[in-house]
Amino acid sequence: MIIVITPEELVQNETEIINALFQEGLDLLHIRKPFIHSDEMRDFIQKIHSEFHHRLVLHSHYDLAESFNISRLHFRETDRQDELYKSFTDKTISTSVHNIETFNELSDDWEYAFISPVFPSISKKGYGKDSNILNAIKNRNNSNVKLIALGGIHEKNINKVVSSGVDGMALLGAIWENDNPLQIFRRCRQNVLS
Repeated sequence: MIIVITPEELVQNETEIINALFQEGLDLLHIRKPFIHSDEMRDFIQKIHSEFHHRLVLHSHYDLAESFNISRLHFRETDRQDELYKSFTDKTISTSVHNIETFNELSDDWEYAFISPVFPSISKKGYGKDSNILNAIKNRNNSNVKLIALGGIHEKNINKVVSSGVDGMALLGAIWENDNPLQIFRRCRQNVLS
């Protein structure tokens, strides 16, 4: 499974790129736009072809899910601890963790969890440079929740992630910090499939 996460800030032609990514075989898109208000979010989602709405995951503005036939929601670590997710029992939910011990304790309420940073981050300079997560994944003992690697993944290191035993990977900086996001996505996907 390959997931793409949007950048926090709006990017020029972002929804056109997103539609093209889905046409190239993108599994899921996480919409992470913490700084936009509800009307901007509604406008953003409307520009994504409706045939892909069931593959969108909201990180905020959960109230818009019903209007757009979105059945997937993502909850940050703090939201998980506040048990905010428990009021969305009809949705498929995911979350984020930063170590394998926390992942191993997740209940089967969660479809999957991002674990990060696997490599030094592309979008957050300096973040994750001393990460040992890829090595720690071998201590995984929770088979009820899928494990998705996140952080610093690009076409040259994605094979290391594939062979680490995770269930998928999430791309952010590799896609959005690049002049040709579609080409990068194709290369990453090709490397995963080969």
